[in-house]
Amino acid sequence: MKSSLLLCVALAVSLGFVLVAGYPVGPNNAEYVLANNKCQCVTVTSKFVPSKENPDEEVLERNIRIIVPLKARENISDPLSPLRTTFVYRLSELCKNCDPVEIELPGGIHQAQQGNSCEEPQTCYTYDRNECYSSPVPLLYHGEVRQVPAALTPASCFAE
Repeated sequence: MKSSLLLCVALAVSLGFVLVAGYPVGPNNAEYVLANNKCQCVTVTSKFVPSKENPDEEVLERNIRIIVPLKARENISDPLSPLRTTFVYRLSELCKNCDPVEIELPGGIHQAQQGNSCEEPQTCYTYDRNECYSSPVPLLYHGEVRQVPAALTPASCFAE
């Protein structure tokens, strides 16, 4: 199952179904990051490498790095939910860019975005360190048990 999923993703990438702009990994590096989805633990990079058939020619190589969290829960905010056994990765969703940009068209300046499903919530397989996650925990206060929210990712929940 995993190998067929990776094969399908690799085939889709190599055929060029996803055409997005990226940014360089480093200042002197020819490898570009197309997608870095911390929520789903996926990084997609591309770079030009010499062709194996013709060394004078360069071909585009794309690499997909997926880190599968072994103890991920179906609901990451609930430590009692069952372990997640299914991980779904759609390259079109990983590489979408929902940041609006201003473009000048006849009649004025308009805002546009590359992604068309930006309002849909994303399924996270681990904590996005830029998001604040909390879960209610019981707290005994003056003999009374109260449910209070506890930060699961404190660094992103509290200002420094």
